[in-house]
Amino acid sequence: MRKILSSLLISGLIAALISPAWSAELEEILKRGQLIVAVKDNVRPLGFSDQNGELQGLEIDLARRLAEELLGDPQAVIFQPVSNQKRLQMVIDQEVDLAIARVSVTPSRNRLVDFSPYYYLDGTGLVTKQSYLGGVAGLAKGKIAVLRVSSTIAVIRAEFPQAELVGVNSYEEALRLLENETVDAFAGDNSILAGWVQDYPSYRQWPVRLSGEALGVVMPKGLQYASLRDRVNRAIVRWQKSGWLRERAAFWGLP
Repeated sequence: MRKILSSLLISGLIAALISPAWSAELEEILKRGQLIVAVKDNVRPLGFSDQNGELQGLEIDLARRLAEELLGDPQAVIFQPVSNQKRLQMVIDQEVDLAIARVSVTPSRNRLVDFSPYYYLDGTGLVTKQSYLGGVAGLAKGKIAVLRVSSTIAVIRAEFPQAELVGVNSYEEALRLLENETVDAFAGDNSILAGWVQDYPSYRQWPVRLSGEALGVVMPKGLQYASLRDRVNRAIVRWQKSGWLRERAAFWGLP
């Protein structure tokens, strides 16, 4: 009798683990009829507010496409602007369903959350004034501004070992140095630099990627989120293959 009860108990536990109830998170989204997504509202051209206060950008397009994928309506999405410090935590704390907020995939972050396949391959790039004629090769012994305490420093040192690196605390400081020709170029993330040259047309972004940094959709860990992760992952892969992600990146001026 004990063996029978024990077998029934084990069978019940296994059934509970594989039960459709563990897919409740996707079911809740479907019942709610809206997808809640953490996004950036100040990072052109990934996620930013336009002159009318409407959110625009590659990541906004992606969130709307996912809402259409899951709910059949690209407008069925609630955007939650988020700071860099809270991008992962809002997903962990279940305040949002997903985060599409310029989050790069790293091993340390992967221990806390799950990531989709990448939707954009970011990386270190360069901007100069339009009047600069030296080209990328001309920077070999030039002066390059970099943000202090950033991963960009190691990339530029490896790529231009003889260049003089000038540390700056912000993009605004780098702009001032470029403007008065104290430096020849500024190195930063291509996605950020793309927005910068859109705001300042007198600057040129060079079509180079000196390092690779995959941006992925942040998703919660746990068996109960498996169905949601599967739907998102399959959609991203499909849009990679169809060229839709590449087309939208080009539309927003991303290299």
